[in-house]
Amino acid sequence: MKSIFISLTVAANLFAAAEKPNIIFIMTDDQGYGDASCYNPESKIPTPGIDRIAKEGIRFTDAHSGSAVCTPTRYGLLTGRYSWRSRLQSGVAVTGGSPLISKDLLTVPEFLKQHGYQTALVGKWHLGYSYQFPEGEKGLKKITTEKPYGKFNIFAAPVGSKIIDGPIEHGFDEFHGFHHAREMHSWSKNDTVTETIPLDQVIARSTAESVRFIEEQAKHGKPFFLYLALGSPHTPIVPSDEWVGKSGIGTYGDFVMETDDVTVRILNALDRLGIAANTLVFFTADNGCSPEANIPELLEQGHDPHHTLRGMKSDAWDGGHRVPYVVRWPGVIKPGRVSEEIICHNNLMATCAEILGAKLPDDVGVDSFSILPVLRGDKTTEPTHPFVIHHSISGRFAIRKGDWKFIAAKDSGGWSKGGDGKPSQLYNMANDRKEQNNLVEEKPEITAELTQLLETAIAIGRTTPGPNQDNDTEVIIWKDEAEGKKK
Repeated sequence: MKSIFISLTVAANLFAAAEKPNIIFIMTDDQGYGDASCYNPESKIPTPGIDRIAKEGIRFTDAHSGSAVCTPTRYGLLTGRYSWRSRLQSGVAVTGGSPLISKDLLTVPEFLKQHGYQTALVGKWHLGYSYQFPEGEKGLKKITTEKPYGKFNIFAAPVGSKIIDGPIEHGFDEFHGFHHAREMHSWSKNDTVTETIPLDQVIARSTAESVRFIEEQAKHGKPFFLYLALGSPHTPIVPSDEWVGKSGIGTYGDFVMETDDVTVRILNALDRLGIAANTLVFFTADNGCSPEANIPELLEQGHDPHHTLRGMKSDAWDGGHRVPYVVRWPGVIKPGRVSEEIICHNNLMATCAEILGAKLPDDVGVDSFSILPVLRGDKTTEPTHPFVIHHSISGRFAIRKGDWKFIAAKDSGGWSKGGDGKPSQLYNMANDRKEQNNLVEEKPEITAELTQLLETAIAIGRTTPGPNQDNDTEVIIWKDEAEGKKK
């Protein structure tokens, strides 16, 4: 899949002929749909960074992560392939695990490098790698941090540990960050752990490295791709001293505000360097808000992190995977637009390819649809994504096509409680956004159509047009039934 292919330049395509845009993709961690004030008029948390992108670009109201948890969403973002086609059928990558992205699977940064881009990942990887520890060191060390807002046990790899098969081997020229939240102390540069960093300084370091990278690329005039994968407001919820108390609704609100300030600083850097006009900026989150944010307490204070959606991080219900998604590209995206198109994080690969006028190989981006026509405001009669497939933390499936959403499970498939006793669920999302009225028995023809669509998408190894592909392992749709048989 990684064989270098020739870009097909189409003379009539303005974007293939124009200067290649810089691309910045900012993804926060566990930030709810209602945590962005441009999505939630009743939000108690100011988010001027997200709001500015929405004001100067386009805001998607029906955007989804490929999964309701961290690792599989990141896999889909960087490969354009649903993670459940890989060996990861539930849960997330673990410490010391082998990389989830196989070496022969083309990633977005690898594709962009083929087109002359300089690439960097700042922040969280969470797609699997292992360490080679320095001589005399036996492994990860537990560090206990006590702050006024909590006590945290986070592990750290010894300084000098080498990263085996990490971001550098999958297309990034630079990596500045950590593997995942439980190893956040282990700050790395490229393939080496360089320091043990205080938890409440991770956001500041991520900001500094991002701005430095942007400044360096602006100086050299080379197109760049920055994937800024923030580890916040995921736990540990550790706002720095400067931000403690600023939201007025607790440490989670403070942490969201500090997280948003990263976007403010990135946008300001683009303005200062004079490269905003040729820089495409995405902002989104990897999944819904976590219960660790103390959602009941937030609700008591008038802040709903999921704003009219049912469920939370982990769930097949929309609170698990419908996310804020705003995009700015001056001169291409008309300011202040709102789109109700159903889209998915997987679309980054195909979108980059269309921007560059390149044809992806048949086995690349098999679940990636370009949203460039939507960004440009082209008038189209067909939806960008014919349908989107959702996946919960336990591997339960849901599929969304138009107004209809089908869940192949009896409950949330995640941490939220509930369910009406029926073995599956069908909702009309146009008039039942909270997913309360299960129509699975009243609409058998729609249930059958969506079930067949899901079965076919799994069987042929892709959702985009093209030759059939293989999944990496067997994929089971009806997990409730399968687990019942095992019992």
